[in-house]
Amino acid sequence: MVAGEASGDLLASLLLDGLRQRWPDATSMGIGGERMQERGFEAWWQSERLAVHGYSWEVLARVAELLGIRKKLRQRLIAHPPSVFVGVDAPDFNLGLETKLREAGVKTVHFVCPSIWAWRADRIEKIRRAADHVLCIFPFEPELLAQHGIEATYVGHPLAQVIPLHPDRAAARGRLGLPEEGLVLALLPGSRRSEVRYIASGFFKAAALVQKALPATKIVVPAVPSLYEEVKRIAAEAGMADKVLIVKGQSHDVLAACDCTLIASGTATLEAALYKRPMVISYSMHPWSWRLMKRKQLQPWVGLPNILCGDFVVPELLQDAASPEALAQAALCWLRASQDSPATIEALVERFTALHHELRRDTAELAAHAIEKIIASPAA
Repeated sequence: MVAGEASGDLLASLLLDGLRQRWPDATSMGIGGERMQERGFEAWWQSERLAVHGYSWEVLARVAELLGIRKKLRQRLIAHPPSVFVGVDAPDFNLGLETKLREAGVKTVHFVCPSIWAWRADRIEKIRRAADHVLCIFPFEPELLAQHGIEATYVGHPLAQVIPLHPDRAAARGRLGLPEEGLVLALLPGSRRSEVRYIASGFFKAAALVQKALPATKIVVPAVPSLYEEVKRIAAEAGMADKVLIVKGQSHDVLAACDCTLIASGTATLEAALYKRPMVISYSMHPWSWRLMKRKQLQPWVGLPNILCGDFVVPELLQDAASPEALAQAALCWLRASQDSPATIEALVERFTALHHELRRDTAELAAHAIEKIIASPAA
């Protein structure tokens, strides 16, 4: 298995739960993170080694390292073929690797269909060459892939199974040491170092403006443990060191506890939606990367909750639009609505609850069953 960054580590760990139930003695190895290793995964490299941000110089600066890792991994797996290779997300790394492994006779499964419906339609041919089977986390994806001759199975989104339909806000606040009453704003500036570098400062400055308007508001930041000191440093530079609670991990507790979140576009936005929380989606990157990304965009939305709902159910403030003032104003709209307009919040909760039901399947079991069929099938 290869899982890139924190979100891939989480998805892969849930998949490993299903595989272990079906094959208790199975061994798994490759590239993974802490959650995977807790389930007995042997990590030859850590997931965070694959974390890159953007489409240009950020990637080019590390291309030799990434290509070197991929070559060593490919050689090792071809020399000692596994029963199946599962690439978890990280398509820029995994699709090329899967193609070479498949050509060498290794059966390949790609878990999480690349967002060909949102950003990268050009990837469809790469997927066809790379994967014997694709495990899809959104219900419309298998039909789309079938139109291009790619076998796929909808397995639901694993997070929809893990996150409760009715989150316990009071319990989450208790675990974080927050008062049960009062407004809480969560800041989630991303899980990659480069994301935090581009996004966190604006979030902290926006939080300062929110506290100026609503002084009693508590600010909480769940930092990836490896980036904890970096987040603390950026908070201090923004003059917020003693005005925010920064915790290591605990992103789910933070989302359950908050009334609103400023959040970087990515998997975390879907987690926020499953926790039924109002949010302001934002993203910033190097200007060159932004220009390249904009040309690839196929839909008017960037955030997963908006894409899945087919509407701007929550605001998106991207790149130049993501000023601290604009972020603060959008967050204040949600925070004030939670006090003065409960019907507005309830309408959003109903929308996200319907989405939760749509995505909730026994992902681990469905994925394990699909992988079992691939293992049992004749080689291509």
